Amino acid sequence: MAVLDQLTSQQAIDLENKYGAHNYHPLPVVLNRGEGVYVWDVEGKKYYDFLSAYSAVNQGHCHPKIVNAMVQQAQTLTLTSRAFHNDVLGKYEKFACEFFGFDKLLPMNTGAEAVETALKLCRKWAYEVKGIDENNAEIIVCENNFHGRTTTIISFSNDPIARKNFGPYTKGFIKIEYDNLTALEEALKNNPNVAGFLVEPIQGEAGVYVPSDDYLVKAKALCEAHNVLFIADEVQTGIARTGRLLATCGNCSCENKNCDNTPDVKPDVLILGKAISGGVYPVSAVLANDAVMQVIKPGNHGSTFGGNPVAAAVAMAALEVVQDENLAENAFTLGELFRKELNKYIETSGIVKLVRGKGLLNAIVINDDEGSNKAWDICLALKENGLLAKPTHGNIIRFAPPLVMTEEQLLDCVSIIIKTLKSFED
Repeated sequence: MAVLDQLTSQQAIDLENKYGAHNYHPLPVVLNRGEGVYVWDVEGKKYYDFLSAYSAVNQGHCHPKIVNAMVQQAQTLTLTSRAFHNDVLGKYEKFACEFFGFDKLLPMNTGAEAVETALKLCRKWAYEVKGIDENNAEIIVCENNFHGRTTTIISFSNDPIARKNFGPYTKGFIKIEYDNLTALEEALKNNPNVAGFLVEPIQGEAGVYVPSDDYLVKAKALCEAHNVLFIADEVQTGIARTGRLLATCGNCSCENKNCDNTPDVKPDVLILGKAISGGVYPVSAVLANDAVMQVIKPGNHGSTFGGNPVAAAVAMAALEVVQDENLAENAFTLGELFRKELNKYIETSGIVKLVRGKGLLNAIVINDDEGSNKAWDICLALKENGLLAKPTHGNIIRFAPPLVMTEEQLLDCVSIIIKTLKSFED
């Protein structure tokens, strides 16, 4: 078989199964083209993408402005490493800092790298600014979190599949219940070694769990009272996904001022990834003000590809698209419509318990236990009906389409979802 031969779906799947590590369990669909809210498989069947590469493709597949920025920069200069300056990185850092309202940006490549960067930053700040004795700093995290799968991150995960047989685990983390201010206060009280609180504004991988409206703002106040850094992991929730530029939306340039009633929170450390590049190129970033970021010195942290010219050009274009096309406002409006229409169906449904979410980050909970295959079977049926989604935690199906979706397209998708669910009704 020549490298450029056209493969059937089964041939492509067989190749992956034979030569690739089996660290994913994808739906049996092989995609080879994408545009806007649509993707096509190798046989030419067209689908709505209702996962958006786990919210990396917020701006739609192959957005021409983002792709053009990548191509133009790739034809000029791709990589220098940080051994030298390049003429794009500073522009990007200034653009992003002003866009999100921070003093400094530390560029990396992937979401997990950005989380690791934030953890290191927090610990160094703890020893050099807060005055915690070296190697004693602790960071509070939430149960059912998902921040990546590096060795350090799985050390504070309670997902047995991510953790089992990967120890020994990294110490220095305190786990508390999500959306529980009392638990946070207890963890902070009488513990001078706490340096930071790492939290997802919405727990996406856990099933799109949305906390109480006042949870984040009160958690930030508790952190301030105890001189602890509030670290927001917005890798999945950021870049307009939840109907705001950021789910925390503190001091950012969000134009959608009437997006919801959730109070603004300004994180001490902001973690971004995924849609900061529109899914075109691996880009992530950690943002903080000078009082925190100044602890990073030459040699403390880095990456060969972090801050490369292509990444910088792509990220600026991706953020401009979010602003120019009012994607936060669109996500808010369509998210309200999506939940309204699904709730109409759920009122008479025996198969769906509820729909929850914010903006265009939503999930439905199937009326079944986590060990069942029903959600998987529903996703297979959705695929046959022209819509791609994926279960999480067994009985939950996450819905996260590109934010460039129109109302007409959304209603078409709602019809597909309801039609599919009805076929599973007893």
